[in-house]
Amino acid sequence: MFPELFEIPGTGFIINTYGVLLAIGFLSGMWLAGRLALADGLPRGEVLDIVLYALIASLVGSRVLLVVVEWESFHRDWRAIFSLDVLRSGGVFYGGLLAAIAASLLLVRWRGLDWWRVADACAPGIALGQFFGRLGCFAAGCCWGRPTNAWCGVRFSERGHELTGVPYGIPLHPTQLYESVATLGLCLALGWLFHRRRFRGQIILAYMFGYAVIRFVIEIWRDDPRGAVGPFSTSQAIALGCAAFAVGAWLVRRRQAAIVTDIVTDASAPAVPSPPPPASPPSSPSLLPPES
Repeated sequence: MFPELFEIPGTGFIINTYGVLLAIGFLSGMWLAGRLALADGLPRGEVLDIVLYALIASLVGSRVLLVVVEWESFHRDWRAIFSLDVLRSGGVFYGGLLAAIAASLLLVRWRGLDWWRVADACAPGIALGQFFGRLGCFAAGCCWGRPTNAWCGVRFSERGHELTGVPYGIPLHPTQLYESVATLGLCLALGWLFHRRRFRGQIILAYMFGYAVIRFVIEIWRDDPRGAVGPFSTSQAIALGCAAFAVGAWLVRRRQAAIVTDIVTDASAPAVPSPPPPASPPSSPSLLPPES
């Protein structure tokens, strides 16, 4: 592919395709989150501030999890942990997602906003950012797939092999493109659901479950080293946990929303007038003379 776009003349600084597409993904995700936040009556400026800091946290988290699962590659040279390779190829996405969620929980509480509403506004933007980010992975050669003889197999360049270690000269499953297309579809589905949601938190939980399914399946064809947890890859194990959490939280949030709806409905219903008391029977005339 084309891991490097061009070199800035006289500086020796190379503009990498992955870094450019990652920036496009961040900006497009922030744009969409801002539009949906405004549509939901949230303060757009505050939501974008939260998104920006969450994105920074995601870069750190993805790098940290990359170091954890590929410790054998980093423990010999600890300075590589702090290199700018993040501009050439990515870390582990789930590390970035979990770090972004943790940062957003703190920031939303500090700003006094409802985390579920903010997360719902951001969820489609996350999927849109992944669409561009995985295109960057494809350009760089990271996150490669298993060898295949299928028509969809792609061959990566020798330069990509030098930068990311991707095998070259043999056709591989373009798992980056699989995920890019899948997350674009997820973004469109979440955008449609956003305007039809039944409870707060429905969109972010739908994203967590949908992406967990996508990632678990695509990991079957991935072949880059990312560690393992028993029979599953690291990302598959995290995907199973995220899917279980999303299902449980969905049921709880839907039940809470139903209870609130019932309470509001009862409170707004007109009071039923109580029937008048029955008339007392006429009293019989006294047989005693009136007192004088």
